[in-house]
Amino acid sequence: MKKHKLASRVEAISPFQVMAILERAKALAAQGEDVIHLEIGEPDFVAVDAVRDAGIDAIQQGKTGYTSATGLPELKKAISDDYANRYQVKVAPERIIVTPGASGALILMASLMVESDDEVIMPDPCYPCNRHFLVQTGAKAKLLETDAESAFELDLDTLSNHWQENTSGVWLASPSNPTGAVLSREYLSKAWTKVQSLGGHLLVDEIYQGLVYEGEDFSALSISDDIFVVNSFSKYFAMTGWRLGWLVVPEWAIEGATKLAQNLFISAPTVSQYAAISAFKPEVMAECEARRESLNRRRLTLLSGLKKIGLPVVAPAQGAFYVYVDVSKVTDDAMLWCLALLESEKVALTPGADFGVKDAHKYVRFAYTCDEDRLQEALMRIARFMS
Repeated sequence: MKKHKLASRVEAISPFQVMAILERAKALAAQGEDVIHLEIGEPDFVAVDAVRDAGIDAIQQGKTGYTSATGLPELKKAISDDYANRYQVKVAPERIIVTPGASGALILMASLMVESDDEVIMPDPCYPCNRHFLVQTGAKAKLLETDAESAFELDLDTLSNHWQENTSGVWLASPSNPTGAVLSREYLSKAWTKVQSLGGHLLVDEIYQGLVYEGEDFSALSISDDIFVVNSFSKYFAMTGWRLGWLVVPEWAIEGATKLAQNLFISAPTVSQYAAISAFKPEVMAECEARRESLNRRRLTLLSGLKKIGLPVVAPAQGAFYVYVDVSKVTDDAMLWCLALLESEKVALTPGADFGVKDAHKYVRFAYTCDEDRLQEALMRIARFMS
């Protein structure tokens, strides 16, 4: 009998280290322990009531069949209008491909622009799934080392030194997961000029757009119509489980992206699409802005507290809801430190090894996804653990 084995691409995908921490944290909570979760990128918000109600209405009205592969026309127009209203960027609705989450957009992007055996340059550290999506197309990520001194930004001046014949493009993120750093307009303009001169494509992951507390909140689409942009309803609109995102493509890529969407997804979740149309109502946007202000207060609480207990923040935490911290003064293995902290003080954090390779053992990501009182309690527990 033939012995079955998994496809080789499965071996190329690393599991999340944080899942071991999450599993243990859930086990401790089930035993009645008071666990403070700062490991998962999902705040304690849910979709605003008007969005929820629109989803319920869609179900009650029987709006549950397939939509067109690239999304409901009225949702695409709402997204287009939002780019115009908030970011003063004209994006034709036809260029917007609505997808099952930003993950669906990234899978589509990898299939659309990256050949088998190609490489895509990304900064180390970055969100790990981005490089794993490439594996599904037979391609791979080429992680370029960055450091805290440069806010973990790719050195664009040396980019051509790393460019090979099989380099397809560069994927960046702003605001960044895990660092919370926001790329400037000047930096992204320079990145586009450089990548264009090398004959590659540029993708900017903007799924934390709107959650910017310092620096300019803008879209890379304001720099060029030929830049690809991924976005999502998960973060700013707190619609994580609704699984809805989008990819903005240049006009010349619409036909190809549409064919792929038809075959990869058929369509994004219909009920979620009808609900998301309501996300752009003024009262919903006002609530989302109030939540952004709440997240900023949490950010400031965490930054102040980390300074007091002597844990250095190594990236400008200007956006998203993450702070990247250097724990090398207290441990030489961030993963073991996180596990010990969880067992001792019931605080769950994410080790840096989930996001990169270089010096990953030195770093830990904090997600300020719970309220300020819980953050203060977590800081007190961590200080006690360190002492």
